[in-house]
Amino acid sequence: MKEIIERFIGYLRYERNASPETVDDYGGDVRLFQQFLTPPGAATLPLADVDHRVIREFVGWLYDRKLQKVTVARKLSALRTFFKFCVREKYTRTNPAALVSTPKLPKLVPRVQTAEEINNFLDGLPGGAAAKPAPTRAKKGKNTSAKAHARAQLMPRRDRAMIEMLYACGLRVSELVGLNLGSFDKAGQMLRVLGKGRKERVVPYGAKAQEALEAYWPVRDRILEQARGAPNAEAVFLNPSGGRLTDRAVRYILKKYCLLAGSNLDLHPHSLRHAFATHLLNDGADLRAIQELLGHASLSTTQRYTQTSIGQLMAVYDKSHPHA
Repeated sequence: MKEIIERFIGYLRYERNASPETVDDYGGDVRLFQQFLTPPGAATLPLADVDHRVIREFVGWLYDRKLQKVTVARKLSALRTFFKFCVREKYTRTNPAALVSTPKLPKLVPRVQTAEEINNFLDGLPGGAAAKPAPTRAKKGKNTSAKAHARAQLMPRRDRAMIEMLYACGLRVSELVGLNLGSFDKAGQMLRVLGKGRKERVVPYGAKAQEALEAYWPVRDRILEQARGAPNAEAVFLNPSGGRLTDRAVRYILKKYCLLAGSNLDLHPHSLRHAFATHLLNDGADLRAIQELLGHASLSTTQRYTQTSIGQLMAVYDKSHPHA
């Protein structure tokens, strides 16, 4: 079964063009299923003997481990994809996971920050109208202190450009860190984005993002000059060593500036994507256009933003109407 799982991972990566996150998650889910099929001191149950009852036992085993419904639903989705692959490759004759229903998930409407809250936050970033001093780390010595001070002068420009682009284009964090220099049409202020499933889309960005980028390009050149080894000359957003910035680093940086702002704002990269879509919708943008900008395959995925807008509308009504 290990060999089949490795082939499945290769299928996801090279045929399905799945994102690295999906490859890692689905691979881990199927390996966990293999662990379930292998009791201590016994051989792994053959795939041909796995039926829908075994899948249901696996789902119950996941609940016994206190996993949330959304996590169980994803693992079940991974098994459906895995067994679909197994049927195609003639490892099994049927897809037993297709007979097991997905757990019913609660319909949660995400809390989206207002345009005023986002604008205040962006204006308070280094280089903005109400910028606060950039955070620095504790001193450890003269050389370390000098390097830290130099980074403190450079990195905030990168951070501001990065955060402005997340909000200006509604990017996923994986799309942001995947940007290359060739992704930009600087004259037209257009961005070519490689989204889920390697699907490409073109997104415009505004004057504020353009201003932040122009301030960042000299910083990027300096990072490349100071980098040791072989820096990534194509990546747009670089770490101090000249390598491509990671998803985790972006989340950490955004969290850092939320704390620096001293407000109750709790942002993560996807919060800015939600805000991008909701603010466009509130200002009259067409839902189909928002779907294209976000890179959603299905309009139903985009429609959840209408629920957010209606929720905000009802809050205004309840607060303002005399007979509410």
